[in-house]
Amino acid sequence: MARLKIVNNYESSFVLTSEAKQSLFSLLTNESFLKQIAGQGQCQKVEFTELLFQPVPYSTATPKGMPAEFEPYHESNDYLIINIPPNFMFQAKIFTPSRLCAIYRKVA
Repeated sequence: MARLKIVNNYESSFVLTSEAKQSLFSLLTNESFLKQIAGQGQCQKVEFTELLFQPVPYSTATPKGMPAEFEPYHESNDYLIINIPPNFMFQAKIFTPSRLCAIYRKVA
């Protein structure tokens, strides 16, 4: 029988090379992608906040599956949190961490 492992602490920090970060930010601020995000967020326009985080396992300390410092964005109607598409991660040559989320602010 498989047992569940309770995770009390999860290291969610990461460092991107400047090239990877620049490439990823370019993809995340592409005009057609911004329009797609705005459409999904049911608003006219969004802007990338340049805030990224690695999703973390759900726990009592991280009930939203994100580092606690990002939870106010999750609870606000003024922001959208997206999973960065895997093809963006690949194009930016980011393989670790395997998943990242980005935060956008609704402008209009």
